[in-house]
Amino acid sequence: MEKTTSQKIRLGLFVISGLFIFVIAVYFIGDKQKMFGQTNHLKAVFNNVSGLQLGNNVRYSGINAGTVRGINMVNDTVIEVDMLIDKTIFNHIKKDAVAIIGSDGLVGNMIINIIPGKGTKPSVDPGDEIKSLSRVRTDEMLNTLGITNKNAANLTANLLKITKEITDGKGTVGLLIKDSILANDLRETMHYLKLTGKSTSESVTKLNRIIGSLENKNNVIGVLRDTAVANNIKTIVHNLDKSSSAIDTVVGNLNSTIVNIKQGKGALNYLSNDPRLVQKIDSTMTNIKEASSRLNENMEALKHNFLFRGYFKKQEKAKLKEQQK
Repeated sequence: MEKTTSQKIRLGLFVISGLFIFVIAVYFIGDKQKMFGQTNHLKAVFNNVSGLQLGNNVRYSGINAGTVRGINMVNDTVIEVDMLIDKTIFNHIKKDAVAIIGSDGLVGNMIINIIPGKGTKPSVDPGDEIKSLSRVRTDEMLNTLGITNKNAANLTANLLKITKEITDGKGTVGLLIKDSILANDLRETMHYLKLTGKSTSESVTKLNRIIGSLENKNNVIGVLRDTAVANNIKTIVHNLDKSSSAIDTVVGNLNSTIVNIKQGKGALNYLSNDPRLVQKIDSTMTNIKEASSRLNENMEALKHNFLFRGYFKKQEKAKLKEQQK
């Protein structure tokens, strides 16, 4: 059946509108993917891209700056990502910027976030490679949370066990809570410790006062701080040292004398050890006494003799005159 003119017109309008919509869609998609604007390439190296795909967005300080244009696996630990960045934003990216792979929202597509650097580095050049930072993956976070939950469960079980033992009066803390006698003893001990601490503080205060009084020159220690007194004490000690040396010499001489006496040397040995010499000395002293007594008798006899009586009278008169003077 041959189509009418109106049907052909409607078909043409439908094709034209569909083509127009397709062009507009391609334009918006290309504009979003930075396919038609002026762009520059920028690279970053990661050890794990965490599901990043071609065409994912690249953001700089939260602003869409480009898309992922290539993912090249260099080796098992190095993955190179090529990014296509809009020139209007490219000039603002510094060489110390850092690239981090994140997610667009909680469960969205993976994106690359470029964090500005804090220094004053120059802007990047086309084809430069910036630093990267690997983020913590979701599975690693879940593993960590699992370990944390397990530890929390163990900790809770241990706490329940400890609190039950305390409630039952077991252990030191349980005894302190349950045993009233022990609690009273502990209270008394703390009271005595406070008293002891107070006494110690008072003793320290008195000791500080005594130490401070040592600076007073009226005290013995204070007098010793005087340089003149110190010099006098030094002189006395020096003289005592000399006297000690002299005493040592005298003691040495006495020791040698005693040794000589013990060995039979000198007159003292004869006086102390020879009895005949002692007897002779005794007899000599007896004779001297007798001679002295006879001499006194002779003198008395001379005084009464008429030849010498005048002489003795003159002597007595002279003594009396001297005594009167």
